[in-house]
Amino acid sequence: MFSWLRYPLSFAMFYMVFTSMSSAEAEPTTEELLKQRMGYYQNYSNLDLPWYYLAAVDKFERNIQQVRNDLTKREGPIAIQFSDEYWVGDLNPNKKDTIPAAIAFFGGNGLDGNGDGLADRANDDDVMMTMSNYLSSYGPTEKDFKKAIKDYYKKDETVRQIMVIARIYEHFETLNLDQHAFPLPVGNNYSYRSTWGHNRGWGGRRMHEGTDIFASYGVPVRSTTYGVIEIMGWNDFGGWRVGIRDVHNTYHYYAHLSSFNKEVKEGDIVEPGMVVGYVGSSGYGKKGTSGRFPPHLHYGMYKFNGRIEWAYDPTPSLRHWEQEDKKARKR
Repeated sequence: MFSWLRYPLSFAMFYMVFTSMSSAEAEPTTEELLKQRMGYYQNYSNLDLPWYYLAAVDKFERNIQQVRNDLTKREGPIAIQFSDEYWVGDLNPNKKDTIPAAIAFFGGNGLDGNGDGLADRANDDDVMMTMSNYLSSYGPTEKDFKKAIKDYYKKDETVRQIMVIARIYEHFETLNLDQHAFPLPVGNNYSYRSTWGHNRGWGGRRMHEGTDIFASYGVPVRSTTYGVIEIMGWNDFGGWRVGIRDVHNTYHYYAHLSSFNKEVKEGDIVEPGMVVGYVGSSGYGKKGTSGRFPPHLHYGMYKFNGRIEWAYDPTPSLRHWEQEDKKARKR
């Protein structure tokens, strides 16, 4: 007769193998994934390179991989990718080379981060070591970091976006910044529907790039996201408007305001629910023009993919955030 008591070691081994397989197959939770990423950032940061710079570069890469068809989405917690030429060297005939000595001989930059004797682009430690080494080589200042990412990505817009992400991470000291809020307090009277793509005539024929949320004058307008106020002032189309850029490469546009919150200004870091202005009917004319249409908030969202920035319909996001705010209000 079989008894587990006669084979305690076999049972223990079976249990260990079974639980190990189960753990390997289980997808990590968001909290676990963010903790894992933070571990990489902190491990490969140094006195000259704070963790939030590495985190900002990695987040930027993850953002563009999600919206670009020409980029392969990198597997694993780290999203940073390197070209063949950068990793193994321009003249290296072996574009998949993982031998550090050969890579160095051909002027490649790939490094061995985990000490296994290989410089493998599929290995997160090797990728993080390589990026950390590159960024650190420029020096310890913010100016040095900006120069490093400008030389690497070649675009001022990318430098701007990565610096925004770095500032937000530094300020909040966390990666968990995916929360959002509806732009108006859900306890107020307001109405909206998708007006994406509708024709607009003032100032020339153009497409409506956003959603209009109609409400009374003076209703508070809130930041929907963690972000940096990139612009705050007047333009002839949007009147008094605010532009906020977040960690997801998204620019949030709030237009036709009656006034601003005097306690915030350009360059300030905001969070979901923070008041940035008040509903109005400004715009469609020179500075100060108001009353040419019913009071409402024009809310727009624009995505930067590393090459261009384009508008997309914010209505689905607004519907989701509205429901989340209503649920929170009932608690």
